[in-house]
Amino acid sequence: MEEKKRYHPAIILFEIASFIKNNFFLIIILFVINIGSTSKWVVWGRYALIAYFFGYIIYSLLKWYIETYEITGEAFIFREGVFIKSQRNIPFERIQDHHSKANFLHQLLGITSLKLETGTSDKDANISFPAISLQEEARILECLLKKERMIEVDTKHEEERVVYFESTNKDTIKAAFTSFSFLALFPLLLTGYFQLDEWLNIEETSKQVLNYFERNIWIWIPLVLVTVAAAFAVGYLQTLFKYGNFVISADSDRIYITRGVFTTNAYSIQKPRVQAIKIQQSLLKRIFGMVEIKLVSAGQEIIGNETEVNSLYPFMDKKKAYQLVNQLLPDYHIVENMHRLPKKVLWLRLVRPYYFTVAAAIILLFVKREWLYAAAIVLLVEVIFRVIDYSFTSYLREEEYIQVREGGLYTRTIHTKWRNLQQIEVSHSWLQRKFGVTTIQFYNRAKPFQLTLLMDLSKEEAEAFYERFCRRSAKPRLIRQEAVSEE
Repeated sequence: MEEKKRYHPAIILFEIASFIKNNFFLIIILFVINIGSTSKWVVWGRYALIAYFFGYIIYSLLKWYIETYEITGEAFIFREGVFIKSQRNIPFERIQDHHSKANFLHQLLGITSLKLETGTSDKDANISFPAISLQEEARILECLLKKERMIEVDTKHEEERVVYFESTNKDTIKAAFTSFSFLALFPLLLTGYFQLDEWLNIEETSKQVLNYFERNIWIWIPLVLVTVAAAFAVGYLQTLFKYGNFVISADSDRIYITRGVFTTNAYSIQKPRVQAIKIQQSLLKRIFGMVEIKLVSAGQEIIGNETEVNSLYPFMDKKKAYQLVNQLLPDYHIVENMHRLPKKVLWLRLVRPYYFTVAAAIILLFVKREWLYAAAIVLLVEVIFRVIDYSFTSYLREEEYIQVREGGLYTRTIHTKWRNLQQIEVSHSWLQRKFGVTTIQFYNRAKPFQLTLLMDLSKEEAEAFYERFCRRSAKPRLIRQEAVSEE
């Protein structure tokens, strides 16, 4: 057993930065906007905030000093809490995946943050090291790989990895365009304008500038060119910082993904824990022949902005992406040609109630009656969307796997093995019963559950899906019949 270790002292700086961020507007109100005020609430508010700040610093120092961890031959031991103390023992066997993240300040200080995932759903499912050195991170990961005495990074293990994809500058340019990140410039300009106008009252000046542009139409040409160039520059940099240096590698057991420039992310996914392949494609990506592929991993908890940790490069050429999936996971083969829904389903979808159109008509009737014709436009748009949705919805049921595609302008395809399904549900509405179709839902193990929805499937196909699901194991799960709903 080794001695107890503390996190890197830089965690105290991060705690202080978090305090300032969380109380930023309060600081601005008390110390900037009301800088000359002698009002009691302002004065006492300053005293209270200053006292809170120093108390927070003392608490952060105590927390850093008291909270420790140690690594034994078989487990992590965490001692947490300042006033109410607790201890956690996490065996190495429970650790499934890991995810490290280092923002600009982390890299500047030569540290990183590390999260280990156990694959369970309890409150202790994840283990976090908020600030540790790069050497300590390598040592922790090495302990997980070897489950024996702690040594430095195993170079042999690193050499076994095969790099399958590295992003290029061309990929970054395509990503910046198809993700519309170049539009990020305009909200920044508007925000800056309103903030300057609030403090400097530049409204009159802006009117004079606008009048000048109206008198000199030719000046709009270079202005538009400069604005477009600046927008693409901002979009390119934003995409570069997020998806630059994107590398996908793998060994016999894991898939490794690293990305980012100033904020780097590195994480791994065990191949046996991959439950499904999710393929997402927007209209623009479809035009340019690109897709985004995500790996649905058992036990991987998705929180906040971490929805991309299981994503392969989201702007990859479709053929290249399918080939990459086959290389990383040879058991998974994405199939392009699938079965369409019966033609009667199109009529079913066209006769379903148009709730959005009715709502728009009611609002216009009471607010702007002369614009009531706009409800017809809304109806036409709804009809077009339903036709497109029917055209792209398809499925494939094979002996080893199923594949379902849904959506219209934005499509999502799920490819999963029968053995990875946890349960299926079948439901039908009154209208579906008249057309002889049902809705079937598939659940894969993840956190939260990965739900795949296939609407308006024929009853015969639904029965075939159910029978194949029952044969997946010796103890099949029963379908839960949903209550019949009226449409």
